[in-house]
Amino acid sequence: MRIVAGLGNPGEQYAFTRHNMGWLCADFIAVNNDLGSPQEKFHAEFWKMGDVILIKPLTFMNSSGLAVAEAVNFYKTELEDVLIVYDDMALPFGKLRLRAQGSAGGHNGLTSILGALGDLHVPRLRIGIGKPPGSMINYVLGHFPPEEQEQLPNVIKRAAEAVEVWLKNDIQRAMTIVNQNPSV
Repeated sequence: MRIVAGLGNPGEQYAFTRHNMGWLCADFIAVNNDLGSPQEKFHAEFWKMGDVILIKPLTFMNSSGLAVAEAVNFYKTELEDVLIVYDDMALPFGKLRLRAQGSAGGHNGLTSILGALGDLHVPRLRIGIGKPPGSMINYVLGHFPPEEQEQLPNVIKRAAEAVEVWLKNDIQRAMTIVNQNPSV
């Protein structure tokens, strides 16, 4: 069983904010695969598509580890078969970066997950949101300006395609495809 976890925050006020890039990607995957309405399981919205579990933790970003760890433990999933999809300020808006492992890089949602799983060897797809011009909290919880709103559907589509690449390839091959191809 493979698990894809799109990170974000529940609530209408967060729906189209930078911090919900992982949720937007998960929603795109669910809609494009006709998965219907999610179940609630593992403190998350939950869909099953074949041997893939798609979740959106409902625990708020900073406690995402609770939901991901519950799903991983329930399915006894190896950590290399878990993909975390989230926003990253260290990348320009729309840039994608797939990694096999590493630190949380200051991202509280990823910090929660790595802590709950007790390991840094968890694949992740980072979706660039760019650097904040001012307050980090206002930036990540803020809405996209018009020029980014226009680009957002393509960014989310490319992120979903990157998830698909990860599902079909080993991590090294997937990283080569995603990280060297700006159109994915």
